[in-house]
Formats: sequence, structure tokens, C-alpha cells
Amino acid sequence: MKKFINTVESLLDESGRGFALAHADIVRFNPEPRYMVRIAPRVPGKVALISGGGSGHEPLHTGFVGLGMLDAACPGQVFTSPTPDQMLAAAEATENGGGVLFIVKNYAGDVMNFEIAAEMLDCPHETVLVHDDVSIPEHQGMGRRGVAGTTIVEKIVGAAAETGMDLARCKALGERVVRATASMGVALTSCTVPALGKPTFEIADNEMEMGVGIHGEKGRERMALASASEIVEHLTQAIDGELKPAKGQPALLHVNGFGATPLMELYLVYDLARQFWDQRGVSIVRSLVGNFTTSLDMAGCSVTLTLLDEEMIRLWDAPVHTAALRWGC
Repeated sequence: MKKFINTVESLLDESGRGFALAHADIVRFNPEPRYMVRIAPRVPGKVALISGGGSGHEPLHTGFVGLGMLDAACPGQVFTSPTPDQMLAAAEATENGGGVLFIVKNYAGDVMNFEIAAEMLDCPHETVLVHDDVSIPEHQGMGRRGVAGTTIVEKIVGAAAETGMDLARCKALGERVVRATASMGVALTSCTVPALGKPTFEIADNEMEMGVGIHGEKGRERMALASASEIVEHLTQAIDGELKPAKGQPALLHVNGFGATPLMELYLVYDLARQFWDQRGVSIVRSLVGNFTTSLDMAGCSVTLTLLDEEMIRLWDAPVHTAALRWGC
């Protein structure tokens, strides 16, 4: 394992301090319990948006703290849920009279710990559960995982909260975005968790994991490595079959890298996915390409499609000022 670390134990605090120093105009880092909080002034009564999850997915979620997105993010240990005391402290630091909305990826640890934190809150609160990974059957086990579609939910709901939308409407909006979003990923390599020191799974040079998760989990199917066109066809067919967009439907197309795939390849994937939906009459009106929900040093990518309405488009276009997304400011 070759990584720029001192010790596994000090990694998160050193990285968190560096992030806050690099983006001191946007965030402040609280080391104990660990959370990142925005420093931009908030209007009294604004709903506080809080998310979090295991580290290793950066810029999700800390890179989305700031004006127009999250008020705070709670990073857990690598690929491990943050603890309830982190979430509770972040909520208490950001609640401003409008209640708290938790945006939670559908993983057992995240769901359980956010539920515990919510039970201890003495202010109005709600939760939006993100479950956009169509590689898993909807009713299998915990259900579908929350993956790259989380970025879309956080941006749209964050913009709504910034305009003064109340807690109930923010929750309803978030759930609407989740229902309109589907994702699927593919990995060409595994990733190496620092505490483990070796790849999470072994994969041959002529193989790929189709339907892979973002925690180094194996995918739903080990397949022979294929051309980019064949890979993207597999991903887009699964997403299209889930959402069944009508001709003329406006949509956002998001191609997300897992950490070790060059942008040159991600834009190639975008071109192929865009052709797929153009041929079906779907109107791709917004795009996002890059590393936004990563899996440490995994080579691979995911494709996400979100079916948009006029309100979602307006909120996606609204000003945002975070470390990872910034426009209109």
C-alpha cells in the first residue's frame, strides 16, 4: 500500500484540518465530535440540512457543505458510518429555528445512527433516505443503496432550503428527487482501505465488477472486460428500464468517477450515455461530470439519470458555493 498518510488513526483529523484551511471562506472543522459546518450566514428559520457517511467518498459529503447545499456534514471512519454524537452535535450547531433535515444514504449503519441521533433531538426533524442504486433489487435486504444520486438530492434540496422552503416541503422535495433518480456503477479495480492495507477484492486484468457499490463491495456480477460502448450500454439500459423516461422528458445526466479514472474517460462515458438517451428522445438539459462520490482509489465510474421538472431545474441552477460545486455566486 502506497498512500500519503502518517498513521491510520490521525488520517481523518489531519485531512479534515487541511480541508478546512484550504476552504476557510466556506467551512469550519469541529474535531471532537467530528463534523464540518458552513460559515455562511443563515437566515433565521432556515431548515438545517445535514448529511454524512463514511470517509473515502470525497468530496461527498464535506465538499458539499456551504451556501446552497449542506449546513453540516459528519464524516465517519473510512467506509464506516458516523456516530450519533457527531450527528447530534452537527444538528445542535446548525439548527436555526426551521428544524433539521437529515439526508441519509441507505446503508444499515448510516440509517441506524441517524435514527438514534434524531431520537435525541428536541427540535422538529425529518429524514430523506437516498436509494438510487438500481443494481440491487428494490426489496432485497436493506433495499437499494444510496450512491451518486445523493449529490443531486443535496443540491436541489439545499437550494430549496436556502430560499426558505419549510421542513415538510423540503422532505417531500427530497423524496421526489430520489424517486426520479437512478444510478449504476462499474469498477475496473478494487480500492485499498488504509486500515486494511490491501485491495478489498481481487479482480483480474480482463474482468470488471458490474453494479459495484461505493464501499469496495463486489458488484452484482463479475463480467469480462468489454469496450466502453458495451459497458455504458449495460449501465444505461438498466437505468432506463427503471425510470422509463418519456420522449421529451427533461433530465440531468451525471457521470461520476470512483477516484482513479481520468476525466478523459469519464467524458467518453458521458458522450456514450448522452447518445443513448438522445436516441430515445430524452432531453438532457443539465450535466455533471467528475469525481463527486468516490471510493478511495477505485478505478471505475457510475452513471446517474434524474428526471427533472421545472422546479428541480430552477433549484439545480440556483447559486451554490461549496468546495466541490460552485456556480452563480
